[in-house]
Amino acid sequence: MKKVFYVLLVALCISSAANAQVDGKAIGIRFGYGGEISYQHPLGNANRLELDLGWNGWGLGLNGVYQWVWDLSSLADGVNWYAGLGAGVGTYSYTTSGFNVGVLGQVGIEYNFNIPLQLSLDYRPGFFFLNGFHGTYDGICLAARYKF
Repeated sequence: MKKVFYVLLVALCISSAANAQVDGKAIGIRFGYGGEISYQHPLGNANRLELDLGWNGWGLGLNGVYQWVWDLSSLADGVNWYAGLGAGVGTYSYTTSGFNVGVLGQVGIEYNFNIPLQLSLDYRPGFFFLNGFHGTYDGICLAARYKF
């Protein structure tokens, strides 16, 4: 039983080490706790930049995340997973109003259809600080983007 587990673990590591081919640009919307207009721009074969302009009940924000993309086509054609690091700026009006700056992480999975449509599900934690506001923010978001 242990041998089967180790063989499966090695196969998973090898398949996830293969880089995905980032297919052009994409624009769409991300929904979670609020909404964002999302844009992805390729920076190489397996890297991209995601920029998101969003709003929620507390304010408006702009986030940028550098992402590494890996192929998961062993599950199904068009499936990738990605992870990234970035920063965010925005306004907030929770107990007091102000401007904040933060650092972000992101990990998610996406499916690229044969038509120019991409769906993704990701988790993005962040730590924000400035003007006396120190706090964390995280959320799971579902995105739909048009690829071009």
